[in-house]
Amino acid sequence: MNTLKKLFVGRPLATAQARHERLGKVTGLAVFASDNLSSVAYATEEILRVLLLAGTGALALSVPISIAIAVVIAVVITSYRQTIEVYPEGASDYIVAKDNLGVYPGLTAGAALLIDYTLTVAVSVSAGTAALTSAVPALYPYRVVLGAGLVALIAVANLRGIRESGRLFAVWSYLFIGGYLLLMAYGLGWYVLWGAPPPAPPPLPPAETASALGLFLLLRAFASGAVALTGIEAVSDGVTAFKSPSVRNAQVVLVALGAIMITMFVGITLLAALHGVVPRDEETVVSQLARQVFGESLLYYFIQAVSMVILVLAANTAFADFPRLAFFMARDGYLPRQFANRGDRLVYSNGVIILAVASATLIAIFHGSTHALIPLYAVGVFTSFTLSQTAMVRRWLGRRPAGWWWRLAISALGAATTGLVMTITGVTKFVDGAWIVLIVGGGLIVHFLSINRHYGQVAGQLSLEGYAPPAPMQHTVLVLVGDLHKGVIQALQYARTLSPSAKAVYVELDPEKTRRLEEKWGKWGCGLPLVVLTSPYRSLLTPFLAYLDHLLAHGENHIVTIIIPEFIPARWWQHLLHNQTALLIKGALLFRKNVVVADVPYHLSR
Repeated sequence: MNTLKKLFVGRPLATAQARHERLGKVTGLAVFASDNLSSVAYATEEILRVLLLAGTGALALSVPISIAIAVVIAVVITSYRQTIEVYPEGASDYIVAKDNLGVYPGLTAGAALLIDYTLTVAVSVSAGTAALTSAVPALYPYRVVLGAGLVALIAVANLRGIRESGRLFAVWSYLFIGGYLLLMAYGLGWYVLWGAPPPAPPPLPPAETASALGLFLLLRAFASGAVALTGIEAVSDGVTAFKSPSVRNAQVVLVALGAIMITMFVGITLLAALHGVVPRDEETVVSQLARQVFGESLLYYFIQAVSMVILVLAANTAFADFPRLAFFMARDGYLPRQFANRGDRLVYSNGVIILAVASATLIAIFHGSTHALIPLYAVGVFTSFTLSQTAMVRRWLGRRPAGWWWRLAISALGAATTGLVMTITGVTKFVDGAWIVLIVGGGLIVHFLSINRHYGQVAGQLSLEGYAPPAPMQHTVLVLVGDLHKGVIQALQYARTLSPSAKAVYVELDPEKTRRLEEKWGKWGCGLPLVVLTSPYRSLLTPFLAYLDHLLAHGENHIVTIIIPEFIPARWWQHLLHNQTALLIKGALLFRKNVVVADVPYHLSR
């Protein structure tokens, strides 16, 4: 098992190597921007799908909608840039909201982000699989299996460490940026010179349906395209992952991310409008654009390849940030402590594994459909955005440092903008599935509070404050034997080192076997008295537990140590050939007060 772990995960890294695992600006942009940039591949399509309900004539509105979303992106980027400066140890929305607004807003932001990161993996991998099946339609029936397999591959890469996963994925992020910029430049240039051939329009929806929409349709299209903002918070969450000066590097990456994102998102939307692209279930909008611009050439397949890879690797951003957020919450006592433990490669391995399992489950439940997952997606991220920016507004009002008024204006604009988008998204996507996020988020908050309450109760019960030393302990040592062999003799010898008055206990299931045991006991019993318990109904545990209860009744300060001899087969499969009596006994004694169970193993050589 250890050999397999080293093969897939790599050799362990010393804690002192943690600073060498940090990211520079170039690799950091690839790691933390892949989620946000990948939304270019499907955000435009989501806008067009909604507008198509009003007929193909409404598709031209996608351009002004994309510009409105670009403005929101610029506002959020600017606001998060100053949040990073204030929180150099990690500007997670959870930390910012909890620090400035209190526990409940912080937990709300934390729940929203955990849901968002899980959906990021599911949506990104599903969209990447859709890009693959658009180019190779024969793979469409296997999209769920493909998606789950890709999630597993990304999880393994992240278990190897953040720097190594960054090196593996960085080249694809830049190929994606280059490929899409080439598509935009070539497509827009061709259109200016020669125009674009109009594609065959799909059947229009009924006239009465189109006339019944209006403003609600535009808001719904805006909410669908707002998925382009997902992933912006990733850079602020991961400030500590950057090399020194970490704050400056994170801010540079954040601004670069915003500039590239706005250019690509608006450019692809404009190109789709000029070329009259209409969304279809069997082929993505980007695939149609690339096919029109490049034809069935290598460049078309290059665009599809980088789209598929970046969509899949967008999940890498979530794999970088989900474990880090889980660490923050575990450190504060709102998630199990296991999430705060670093693995062999200095990553929070438990967070990586949990995220992989949860996202693969979502892909299976929603059959790998991006369009089915999108309605669940944006509500969580805009909730955390709004709480974080509102928290910064309160911080500027309360502390009023130099230049606080313009900082306040930026944060207030960010809070108002993201709050408006959150409201629009929640209302327009509620029936489509946003209600699921609200229920799951509420359940997570209750779960966080129950975990924190448990840790508080444990700490209170273990505290030495006001504690009076207990009375001296009384100790009884029992060796539970079922036969006499080398393993039992070793356990008897161990018992004598614990107490000179140790006893051996045997439960009689067969009188003849008891007679043979008693004959050998004088020679091999190591001087320990043998207590024989009768069992008329052939139960091993019932008479033994009754005897144990009798001993424990002597008082609260009476401790009983049960020593269990156990031989260990040389091969793992040989365990299947033996009764697991020792395991059964240990399970029965696990939750008994004032009982200590000691296992004495005897290892067989073959």
